[in-house]
Amino acid sequence: MKSIALALAALSASAPAMAGVYVNAESNASYIGNNYTSRTTDLHVGYEGDVGSLGYYIQGGPAFTAADGADGSTDFSGKLGGSVAASEKLGVYGEISFKTDETADNSYGTKIGAKYSF
Repeated sequence: MKSIALALAALSASAPAMAGVYVNAESNASYIGNNYTSRTTDLHVGYEGDVGSLGYYIQGGPAFTAADGADGSTDFSGKLGGSVAASEKLGVYGEISFKTDETADNSYGTKIGAKYSF
């Protein structure tokens, strides 16, 4: 969490060339075979911008979870991500995410990838 706070402080201290507020709604469902197990819907407010060649975003808001056969829950989730052009055709990106949970441990995730355009 400290590294996330430091990254946010560094990004907010810089003057981005282009930035803006946005709203993001995302719904993710899970299945085992054709059996539905759960769905989480995030309703996030975010901020994105650029600092030099680095593109970044931060977003957060409620996460509504509905598991099969169980009462739904509302928690808080968020994401911090960025991307950079390694070359004209190759981009590299990453994301750190989290979701709180009142009845279990909080969950965290990471994503890293590369995109090559022809």
